Amino acid sequence: MENGQTVWRIRCGDMIHRDRCVTVFVDNGEVVVVGPPGETARLTDGQVGQLRAALNEAAKLAER
Repeated sequence: MENGQTVWRIRCGDMIHRDRCVTVFVDNGEVVVVGPPGETARLTDGQVGQLRAALNEAAKLAER
């Protein structure tokens, strides 16, 4: 939670295996996904599962 808002950060890597993250949050009833600035997000199976769960939870919050 940041500033009273639920924020999910999913660790990932970029194309040259540096640590990065994908961020998910809800803004004005819409789900926002922010990738690594200027980078490609490379996710393992487990990280994809975390992203899926974050998107599902964010979608539920956005519907409220």
